[in-house]
Amino acid sequence: MASLNKVMLIGNVGKDPEMRYTANGKAVTTFSVACNRVHNGPDGERREETDWFDVVAWDKLAELCSQYLQKGRQAYVEGRLQTRSWEGQDGQKRYKTEVVANTVLFLGSAGGGGAARMDRFDDPGPSEQGGGGPPVDPDDLPFE
Repeated sequence: MASLNKVMLIGNVGKDPEMRYTANGKAVTTFSVACNRVHNGPDGERREETDWFDVVAWDKLAELCSQYLQKGRQAYVEGRLQTRSWEGQDGQKRYKTEVVANTVLFLGSAGGGGAARMDRFDDPGPSEQGGGGPPVDPDDLPFE
């Protein structure tokens, strides 16, 4: 039986993206996306909640996200979920689940403004961190 690991999000960028380079020179950009959802609470009252997702983009897609995304801009992110683990300085095992992006559509402009502009950027193919590559070595990451 085949399996599927695919995530699609539309939301607002929560803070300006941070781009770094790994020790071997690969560009990696991280940013968060906030997605709002509306539901009725137990009292029947309508409530809005926000879910936050950490996103990682690699290579050329990382450079483009760093250049074009900014806090408040709406974006469509498509990718896969990845959970990585490492041992913290306190000796405790830590886990982080994030969306590894392979497509990003830049919607609207910073601070809302509708979808007046839409730019599409795709990861050009499987890379070291793409769908078919080896797992990420946490020591090779420039963050946490």
